[in-house]
Amino acid sequence: MVNSPRSPRIASTSTQVVELPIPDSDVALVAALQAGRAEARRALFDRYSRDVERVLFRVLGPDTELADLLQDVFVVALGSIGQVRDPRALRGWLTGIAVRKARKCIVKRQRWRIIQFFAPGDVPEQEAIVAPLEVSEALRITYEVMSKLPADERVAFALRHIDGMELTAVASACNVSLATIKRRLARAQRTFTALACEQPALADWVTPGEATS
Repeated sequence: MVNSPRSPRIASTSTQVVELPIPDSDVALVAALQAGRAEARRALFDRYSRDVERVLFRVLGPDTELADLLQDVFVVALGSIGQVRDPRALRGWLTGIAVRKARKCIVKRQRWRIIQFFAPGDVPEQEAIVAPLEVSEALRITYEVMSKLPADERVAFALRHIDGMELTAVASACNVSLATIKRRLARAQRTFTALACEQPALADWVTPGEATS
């Protein structure tokens, strides 16, 4: 009886890829993103989505497009992550993208309002997000008044007086000088205060002639 030869034993060459967690530092996160690590994309969103959403909300108020704008911010960020020169300023870089997205949305709507003025039946009305009852009226009127500000002034006003950003951070987010942001805030403050004083729901919150800080 002839024994059949045994099949040669082939050593396995497969290796299991272990995804290491992204370190907490923004420097490491940016490096992982620029290296194309897929898990870094989720880490970026998990780490900064709430901050970005807050900025969008502060500028635009309750809005039906917030979720889409939030996604757009991260699409832009991931597509241009190679342009980040100072990873330690990642939060501010994302804020700048969010501000530009919000400003673009404001400008687009201002143009649509002009179209609606001439052809009001051509554009359907958007359904507004309803805020909690105790704040809905004041919140609605606040953003109604803010909608009358020019886009640049509205963004600056919202970041400074609603989100509470420092002046230097507002200037950085808007990509302008500190002097320019102060001028925009001064104009926005005067306009907002004058309009808000005409609204019973806001009249007790503002003081005519209040200085911008």
